[in-house]
Amino acid sequence: MGRDFGWLWAAYAASTVGTWFAFDAFTLVAILVLHSTPAEVSLLAAAGLIVGALLAVPLGPWIEFRRKRPVMIAMDLLRCGALLTLPAAYVLHGLTFGQLVVVSVVVAAADIVFTAASGAFLKSLVAKEDLLQANGRFEATQWSATAVGPPLGGAAIGASGPMTTIVVDAVSFLVSALGIRAIRRPEPAPAPAPALTVGEIFDGWRHILRHPVLRPLFLNSALFNGLLMATAPLLSVLMLGDLGFAPWQYGLAFGVPCLGGLVGSRLARPLVGRFGQGRVLLATSLLRVIWVPGLAFVTPGLPGLLLVMGLEFGIITCCSIYAPVSATARLENSAPDTVARVLSAWSVTTKVSIAATTAAWGLLAGAIGPREAIAVAGVLTLLTPATMLGRQSTRVAYGMISPQRTGTTRT
Repeated sequence: MGRDFGWLWAAYAASTVGTWFAFDAFTLVAILVLHSTPAEVSLLAAAGLIVGALLAVPLGPWIEFRRKRPVMIAMDLLRCGALLTLPAAYVLHGLTFGQLVVVSVVVAAADIVFTAASGAFLKSLVAKEDLLQANGRFEATQWSATAVGPPLGGAAIGASGPMTTIVVDAVSFLVSALGIRAIRRPEPAPAPAPALTVGEIFDGWRHILRHPVLRPLFLNSALFNGLLMATAPLLSVLMLGDLGFAPWQYGLAFGVPCLGGLVGSRLARPLVGRFGQGRVLLATSLLRVIWVPGLAFVTPGLPGLLLVMGLEFGIITCCSIYAPVSATARLENSAPDTVARVLSAWSVTTKVSIAATTAAWGLLAGAIGPREAIAVAGVLTLLTPATMLGRQSTRVAYGMISPQRTGTTRT
């Protein structure tokens, strides 16, 4: 797809590896350096997602009418600078919990802005027929980094302390900015920026909810991602606490299944070529939910470890097929002057959904136990594919019935 895409891919790889190398770094700093309480750790996790998402809401329309590459570089540099304040404060013995929360909010908001700008930039950088291949490469890179980043980061923390991974993450954003700066293809001039009104802030959501393809994808992703991510901390408590798994076994249980991400991301393009985009999205939205209820049945010892690895492999493989196809559908079904707003709205909703659902399931686990709360989430995920089976126009868009039978035109 050309030299310029190669630079964009390299920039994405650098920042993704850095992010996963620093996986849970804020939580570890809060616990190991600041000796924060469980309530403070939960506040840190929720505040970063929710407040960062709310700050990013009005930025969607702003991004739309700006050149995307400078926005991406600025967000990389902002994340780099914000993160470097933490080791600087630590060295000067001035690090506080409040600073940690502020930095997490800044990074979360910058993540959303960068994601919206980069999606719109990708659409202008590669041909339409190459979008799925490009998103597949990003997906494979994501799962490769997920597999190797946390174990290496854990080793680095053990050797050099919890600030090590934050420094590496900050440097990775600087490398990303340099990679994006190396892209030479001129970016199309954006449309003139209109006066921003309160109503236009929500244009991204309006476009999504009125679109027969984007609406079911949006609802499905928000519900499924929220419920799936809500099980993660509960499964950690269950495995590391009640069932007595060692930390290395826990890491193995979630590291090895990431290989499924490489498998799925390679399958996405040939599957779409054979069955079509809509059918692949519908099938994977069904297949990825069947594994989740099984997480409630994990047992101690090797059988439990193998069960978790098998279930996670199934979830990740299906998700890594769904994700690049869904990302491509978002770009293809968004006009050039709405892409940034659509992607910003999508990202904001996803982060808020994950934060709110995770908090709610934490309370549920406190009332009925982590295993039972995981089971409830698993049962509810089985219902999420229903969002893909709504009105007739949506069924036509997904290739479930022919346009001739309905008198409508395929979207």
